[in-house]
Amino acid sequence: MDIQEILVYVVLIVALGFLVRKFFWKSKSKKNCGNGDCGCH
Repeated sequence: MDIQEILVYVVLIVALGFLVRKFFWKSKSKKNCGNGDCGCH
């Protein structure tokens, strides 16, 4: 494997992890907010 391939895989894994985390945090935070300022963080 080249260094470029390794970097591409690392970036993909980080991006997927970020998206999964973002979606899970959204579903959890929906229950806690009711002031209309959801999704800011």
